[in-house]
This record gives sequence, structure tokens and C-alpha cells, in this order.
Amino acid sequence: MAANSQSSHSAGYPRRRSNIASYFFLVLALALVSPLGAQSGEVSLKIDVVAWGDEIGGLSFKSGEKAGEITALAFRYSKPIPYTGPALLEIFKNGDGNTKDKPKPTAEDLSHELMPLKPEESTAKDAGPKQGIALELEKRRKKAPNLVSLAALPVGCRHVTVLLAPVGDGTFFAYVIDDDPSKLPLGQLRVQNLSPQAIALRINGAAPKEIKTRGSLTVPVTNEYISYDLAYQTGTEWKFQEHNFLSAYATDQTQMIILQSNNSFFRSADGSTGGFLQMVTLRRKAANN
Repeated sequence: MAANSQSSHSAGYPRRRSNIASYFFLVLALALVSPLGAQSGEVSLKIDVVAWGDEIGGLSFKSGEKAGEITALAFRYSKPIPYTGPALLEIFKNGDGNTKDKPKPTAEDLSHELMPLKPEESTAKDAGPKQGIALELEKRRKKAPNLVSLAALPVGCRHVTVLLAPVGDGTFFAYVIDDDPSKLPLGQLRVQNLSPQAIALRINGAAPKEIKTRGSLTVPVTNEYISYDLAYQTGTEWKFQEHNFLSAYATDQTQMIILQSNNSFFRSADGSTGGFLQMVTLRRKAANN
């Protein structure tokens, strides 16, 4: 956890008003109404499937009951999966695989874990009908009930991370991160802000940089580690969360994902999460690209 943690207004961090909620829903709307034709054609790449929350077993890129199973581990990589097929990837679920039994999440659990990623905000009674990929998934599930997610894969990419967030009706929202080496070279650190707040990072003592919700920042790593100061925006003010260090190596693709979750993955023995925001580090070796 953090070497130093506190809540205070921090000098040097941006203070301008930032309407994060409006930004989030604008990005969300654009994602949902994007024409599915953009995902036509075929791709050939490697996929790392990662669970946003508890691990997810019994997954497959094929619909048959005897198809090979994939387990999405909680906030960490397993073995990358080669895939050649339609750019709009279908993900099926046949049972729970080798995952351990776990209690059904409460509404409070889901609200903590899904807020940054959940595309189903547009399906609420006061928000109109489903659109885009959400609507396409609903249509395809009428013929294939074990289809649980659709992921729009980028054309021309060699490697992606697919984060699966449970929506609550047995399906998952797929958040796709383009990890092609041209986008994330070895020896670089990419910071992804998947929290519902804007954040600001001061890396290795440089000037702080603001990252909006769903935004990212890529920085070079020179000494196998970085120091960082993390702050987040609440209303029009900024609060400092922590000063800490992160290992990153020239032989790796390293991602630092900032999020907000109450999942047990982040809880200590006393049940606390150690901060308002949580952080996940994903590392991929050169051999796995």
C-alpha cells in the first residue's frame, strides 16, 4: 500500500473545474452508438482476458459446451490466447470452470465494482433503449443464451487486454485496451484512469498531469522504478491520496490501472481498502507479445 497517505488540498495540482460526469457519459454515448460496421472483417492477435472483480471461469471464444475453457483472473494476467476471427469478438460462458464457489454479489458490491465501466447506464428506465454493442448482445443472446459478452477488437493490433466487468444479469461489459507494441512499447509505463474521478499524477517529481476518466498517459521508465504522487478530484477540489513507488522494467509492457472498487482483492484482513482509489499493475514480458 502507500508509503504515505493523507487527504488534503495539494499545491501544484490542477484546480480548474472539470465536469467528469458529463465527460464520462459523453465517452459512453459515443462508444455505444458507434456503428458495428467498424468492427467488420477479421483480426489475428493475442488476447489477455482479465476479470474486473472475482475471477470468471468457463469462458470461451466458441459456443459449444466442449469448447476450451478460459479463466479470467482477478486483476491479473494469465496465459495470452491466440485469436483469429471476427473483429467483434463473441465471448461465451459454459459453467464456472475451476473457479471456487463464491456468494452472489449484493447490489452494494456491484455498485462499487461496476461504476467506472458499466455501459448499462443507458438501459435504465429513464435513459432510453439499449444501443450499439449492448443492443447487439441482446439480439445475439436470443439465439445463443450462453453468449455473455461482445468485445470490439481494434483492427491492425497484435495484442489486447480485455477487462470483463459483470453487469448483473449474467453478462459482462468488455473494456478493450489496445496493447500493440506500437502503442505501448517495452520499457514504457501506461497509466489508465478507470475510476469515476479525474486524477493527477506527479511522476518522478515532474509537473503533475491530469488524466480524465477513461484517459491514459504513457511515460518512459529509466531506473526500473518510478515514484508517483496520486491525487483525485472531488467536486472542484483536489485531494492528495498517496506517495508511492512502482517497479517497471525495460523488458516489460507495464500498465498501472487506477480504479475504484470494494472487491475483496483490495481488502486487508480488517476489511479496509487502504484508500479512496485502488491501483492494479499489469506486466507483460516481451516473450508474450
